[in-house]
Amino acid sequence: MRKMFALAPIMFLAACEAASPPPPANPMPAPAEDTCNASAYSNLIGQDVTALERVMLLGQVRVIRPGQAVTMDYRPNRINFNVGEGNRITSIHCS
Repeated sequence: MRKMFALAPIMFLAACEAASPPPPANPMPAPAEDTCNASAYSNLIGQDVTALERVMLLGQVRVIRPGQAVTMDYRPNRINFNVGEGNRITSIHCS
């Protein structure tokens, strides 16, 4: 009987170690490739942000400047233009 009580803590720890963490409650969907047609505007990378004024942009667009707070909502059809310190477009992506 004593041996059984001595093994109980070891069996308990082994059971705890085998458990895997639960999956995230609401995982973000994996971003699809170019869902917002960002590649069509790749020629704007390196240009001044004012170049956006000369381009017809239909749909959801977001210009993100350095240090600006942005929402974490996922919108696959939204085009994001990231602007660097020199007021130049540094990257373009969907989300």
